[in-house]
Amino acid sequence: MPARHSHHGYARTDRVAEQIHRELSMLVRDRVKDPRVGMVTLLDVEVSKDLAHAKVWFDVLQAEHGLEAQEALNHAAGFLRHELGHMMKLRVTPALHFFYDDTQSRGNVLSALIDKAVASDRHGSEGGGNGAAED
Repeated sequence: MPARHSHHGYARTDRVAEQIHRELSMLVRDRVKDPRVGMVTLLDVEVSKDLAHAKVWFDVLQAEHGLEAQEALNHAAGFLRHELGHMMKLRVTPALHFFYDDTQSRGNVLSALIDKAVASDRHGSEGGGNGAAED
């Protein structure tokens, strides 16, 4: 994300994004009854300068349900925006746009593959003497 320059050191959009992140986490957990949503973790919220839009990135416990959850959350966006409007004292409550982000789970898979390769490499070099491959 680009650096925010503000006379007060902390941009209003950042404060609003953090508050949306907190409030939305509770709302999604407690108020969204759509079974497609399941266990959702909100990763980040980015609010436009005019506060009209908020992009919300999330991850799910079961990766295969990520796009279903995205569809369900975007379907519930109007309801969530309405609820946020009551909780937050803003003149305009941003329109919510949800995006499934599986970076974390992909990273975990890659990390596991690397660990497995390193362990396999170690195991292979323990019994091979000098470790050089023979032709």
